[in-house]
Amino acid sequence: MPRRPPRSPRSSGAAGRRDTAPAPPAARKRGALRERKTPRKRRPDPPQDGYALAERLHKAAIGLLRLLRRQDGASGITAPRLSTLSVLVFGGPRTLGALAAAEQVRPPTMTRLVAALEAEGLVARETPAHDGRLVILAATRKGRALLLAGRQRRLAALAELLARRSAAERGALQTAVPILEALLSSGPSSGPAGPRQPGSAPQSPRPSTTLRAHSGTSSR
Repeated sequence: MPRRPPRSPRSSGAAGRRDTAPAPPAARKRGALRERKTPRKRRPDPPQDGYALAERLHKAAIGLLRLLRRQDGASGITAPRLSTLSVLVFGGPRTLGALAAAEQVRPPTMTRLVAALEAEGLVARETPAHDGRLVILAATRKGRALLLAGRQRRLAALAELLARRSAAERGALQTAVPILEALLSSGPSSGPAGPRQPGSAPQSPRPSTTLRAHSGTSSR
């Protein structure tokens, strides 16, 4: 009687099961230890001291702005119009598009603001001799006088507040002013802010346009 050939081992038998069997607990523990030894990059902690100082400065700046805004009622025009006029007085004549960009509002909004200022005789349109199609907006003599008078009222109110403080406190503020000016001149670390509604707070760390309305500095 002929013999049967020997059976070949099955790849899906016990040997295959041994290949896919889970590792014993000791092996898993050694693997976990190796993973723990691998250093992981840690994000730096946020500068808590800087945030605390920023919060105090932010609160103080808003409080000062609200305090000085009380003097603007005597000007007889709204805060958005006053802010727009300040750009033309301290920043110089410019196109409507440039004015809208400086105030961070959309051109249709700036068109309405300029129309109101023109109706009150505070802003006038100019056409350069080299380009008759270009329209430049500029503050009139009346508009400049109105804005400078409002600036003087703000400065007088602030000077009165400072006079109530001690000489040492005024000296400390005098020392801090150049630091604040350097912070403002360095600009924000993020991108430019998008359009905002007139009179609302800016979306960027840069100083409020309304706060600059009587500062005597250019908005550019």
